[in-house]
Amino acid sequence: MSMINYASREINCKLVYYGPGLGGKTTNLEHVYNKVAPASRGKMISLATESERTLFFDFLPVDLGTIRGFKVKFHLYTVPGQVYYNASRKLILKGVDGVVFVADSQIDRMDANIESMQNLYENMAQYGYDMTKLPFAVQYNKRDLPNAAPVAELQAALNPGWPVSEPARQRTTPDPYHDGEQLVFEQDGQWVERALWFEAVALTGDGVFDTLKAISKSVVKGLG
Repeated sequence: MSMINYASREINCKLVYYGPGLGGKTTNLEHVYNKVAPASRGKMISLATESERTLFFDFLPVDLGTIRGFKVKFHLYTVPGQVYYNASRKLILKGVDGVVFVADSQIDRMDANIESMQNLYENMAQYGYDMTKLPFAVQYNKRDLPNAAPVAELQAALNPGWPVSEPARQRTTPDPYHDGEQLVFEQDGQWVERALWFEAVALTGDGVFDTLKAISKSVVKGLG
């Protein structure tokens, strides 16, 4: 839930990068940290193990300008990828305003992706969050690797969509980020909506800011 500080005229929003271990969550934040002007970002904090796996979280505050006289600040978090840190994952999701699921595109990581996505839905449900209402994006990382699965397979497994029950929303809605694709569409007589999705190579930065800008825009839109 966004925190509004009227005294300092600040709106603080929380974005969480979720996904399997070594999928590229921390690499996303490191790229953002290295590219954003020092005056527009805070200190990046990482709590990692000796193997460089995230132990608890990475944290990076980023200033993204003003809306109606209020400074909008995004607080970017990652979660540990390993399942046995689920208590930490769940704690970090508390009060979230938007989620980016960073999937590892490698074919042999498909099971880990699915397990992590199911875990995300379970943890969000326990907080009473509805993933179909919350700003949500899926990033398919490591697209440069030779064993990367086709995007269509990843979409079918990780972003198949959810039923759209509200009549007002049952209309074809183009995907603003992919020509010829739809976010809301009719399939087998049922209206379906998919989350925003992006291809990325976080190591080089490809797709990192596309993902961040899109999810930030969705969160800001929700602020009214």
